[in-house]
Amino acid sequence: MGNPETGGLSAGRPPGEVGVSGEAPVARDLGLPAAIALVIGNIVGTGIFLLPASLAAIGSVSILVLVLITIGAIALALVFGRLGSRIPAGGGPYAYSRHAFGEFVGFWTAWSFWLTAWLGNAGIAVAWVGYVNYFVEWDSTAGKVTIALAGLLLAAVINLSGAKNIGAFQMVTTVLKFIPLLFIGLVGMFFISTSNFPDWNTSGDSLWGAISLAAGLILFAYSGMESVTIVAERIQRPERNIGRASVYGVLACAVMYLLATVAVFGNVPSGDLVDSSAPFADAINNMFGGSGWGGVMAACAIISGIGALNGWTMLVAEMPMAAARDGMFPPVFGRLARNGAPSVGIIVGTALTAAMTVYAYLGSENAFNTILLLASFTSAIPYFFSAAAQLFWLVTGERAVSKAHLARDMVLASLALVFGAWIVYGAGESSVMGGVLMLLVGVPIYIWIKARRGEYGPGERGTATTTTPA
Repeated sequence: MGNPETGGLSAGRPPGEVGVSGEAPVARDLGLPAAIALVIGNIVGTGIFLLPASLAAIGSVSILVLVLITIGAIALALVFGRLGSRIPAGGGPYAYSRHAFGEFVGFWTAWSFWLTAWLGNAGIAVAWVGYVNYFVEWDSTAGKVTIALAGLLLAAVINLSGAKNIGAFQMVTTVLKFIPLLFIGLVGMFFISTSNFPDWNTSGDSLWGAISLAAGLILFAYSGMESVTIVAERIQRPERNIGRASVYGVLACAVMYLLATVAVFGNVPSGDLVDSSAPFADAINNMFGGSGWGGVMAACAIISGIGALNGWTMLVAEMPMAAARDGMFPPVFGRLARNGAPSVGIIVGTALTAAMTVYAYLGSENAFNTILLLASFTSAIPYFFSAAAQLFWLVTGERAVSKAHLARDMVLASLALVFGAWIVYGAGESSVMGGVLMLLVGVPIYIWIKARRGEYGPGERGTATTTTPA
């Protein structure tokens, strides 16, 4: 029997639906600690290790924006917790939007998240390269591409080895990166000099333009808050642990982000920070003198990057796997290897991430910002429809609603909805245009999938009907 709030769901799909041929049961290998580590590990990638340099170019107003984005992220994490209790199904935002609004919206949400996963992984790889180069100094384009591809290959190999290894690896890398970042945030407060902070708005744009740009960049730092909803079928007691892991993970990262960003701003002169490829290493060097401590921080950033690449490679494969089992992605993405790894999704996703990484280095002056803004737009789509699904169920009462908490849940869902819409705006015109084009590419894929199933119109699997021409 399923959880009462899921409408009878017990296997990640509505009653009566079956998986694709070759589908194997998914083992629930991840308990609450591993689930929290997955959230923190995917949120705290290498993005935060390079983000202060991007924000310094915007100005100190970005700290205010970080606070506002943090509020929105916490609201969204709480919404994910409620949605995970309603529908403890693999696919997270895809499952929520599909059950609320139908299969096409579900497909587009899955498609958008899939884009986000491999685009975001490219951003993590680019930031990771900066800290590897703290030691090897392969500053040529070819050297940077080689380092990035090596990191992506290592993450793919770990994922192909199975979910148990992924969970253990995430636990280790999360501890090794979270503690040093928190150390910078706490100890760095005692070394802050207000003269190091950039002016309020140094973006060259209006104040609102600066706020929107900062919002688009900062959202990427919180990408991954939905991680446990994507892999719900691998989580023990998902109706309980999805919400806890989402909220605990986001809260832990929020405290660390705020402290660490202020500490870096206050310890590295703004002129130096804007041009830094390893801002946290520069900050700790300025705090204690010399370059030894900076090397330690760079090493932590490298470990963090591998952990994030590992976790996001998992999500690159898990979302299309969940959609494929519902007939919304090509069936090959739903098949598992003997060790339970969705190998096709891992290989295809890694190849696309590698292609995006190479393109970013060859075709953009600031590869990191270009990828971040594009990934922010595509991630806002699943966030928006997840919040809309929660609001839909609260308003219509189609699923179980707690009347005692109705007002609170309405406020949180509305705040999360506005948060998603704001991020779309903050991504900027070029990123929105590029993202929309990438979303539209998915429409022919959807048409092919429907035709392959012998369906047309909005019907669910196995319910297609035909009509006699008039």
